[in-house]
Amino acid sequence: MIEFLKAVLFGIVEGITEWLPVSSTGHLILLDEFLHLNISEAFYEMFQVVIQLGAILAVIVLFFHKLNPFSPKKDAPQKKDTWQLWLKVIVAVLPSAVIGLLLDDWMDEHLYNYIVVAIMLIVYGIAFLFVEKWNQRRSFRIHSTGQIDYRTALLMGAFQCLSLIPGTSRSGATILGAIILGVARPAGAEFSFFMAIPTMLGASALKLLKFLLDGATASSTELMVLITGCVVSFIVSLIVIKGLMEYVRKHSFSIFGIYRIVLGIAVVAYFVITSLA
Repeated sequence: MIEFLKAVLFGIVEGITEWLPVSSTGHLILLDEFLHLNISEAFYEMFQVVIQLGAILAVIVLFFHKLNPFSPKKDAPQKKDTWQLWLKVIVAVLPSAVIGLLLDDWMDEHLYNYIVVAIMLIVYGIAFLFVEKWNQRRSFRIHSTGQIDYRTALLMGAFQCLSLIPGTSRSGATILGAIILGVARPAGAEFSFFMAIPTMLGASALKLLKFLLDGATASSTELMVLITGCVVSFIVSLIVIKGLMEYVRKHSFSIFGIYRIVLGIAVVAYFVITSLA
C-alpha cells in the first residue's frame, strides 16, 4: 500500500510537470531524493521515462481529431494538412532523437543528479523572465500550428535538444524556442505537445529495450508501481493540458520562471545544509 501511494504521488508529479515548463524529469529526480521508491535502480531508470506514456496518451485523447488524418469529418484538404502537420512534427523531433541515441548512456551516468537539476532550473528560469520581457516589445508572426513551416519546426526541434539535460524541461525548451522564433504561446505550446508524442514514445521504447536487453526483471510490486504511475499521470495530464492551454492565451510564462529560480535555490540550499549537518 505504501508503494502504491508513492506511485500515485509520482504519477501526479509527472502529470503536472510534464506539460508545465518546469521539468518533469527534474522533479522526479528530486522527489526520489525525498521519497524513494522501493524498486531496483535499473527499474527506476526505466520507470522515470516510461511513466511518461500516460501523459502521452492524454495528448492523443485531447487532440485526437486534430491529429487524425483518417477522420471522416475532414475533407481532402484538411486530411492533407493533418499529414503535413505530422511531417513537421517528425522533422522537429529528429535532432533530439539523434543526439539522445548517441548520448543517452553518458547522460544517465553524469547528468541525472540534483546539482544539474538545480542549475538548469535556475538558468532556464532566468531565461524565461528575460524572453518574456523581450516579448513585450514584439509581435508574433505565427499564431496557429498550421502556420508553422518546416524550418521553424526544425529549429524548435533544435531547442528540444536542450531538454536532454535534466532540469531543463522539454516543454519549456520547445515553448521558449517557439517564442524566440516568433510563434505565439498557444501555437507553440500545442505544437510542443504534438512533438512530445514521438519523442516520449521513442524515449520510452529505448529505455524499455535497454532494460530488457540488460536481462533485468520486474517484480509484481514494480509492475504495480509503473502501471499506477502511468494511469495517474494520464488522468492528471488531461486536466493540466486543458488548464495550460487556457492559461497561455492570457498570461506569460514569467510565473514559471520565478518558480524555477526559487525551487533551484531551495534545492541547492537544502543539499548544502544537509551535507554540512
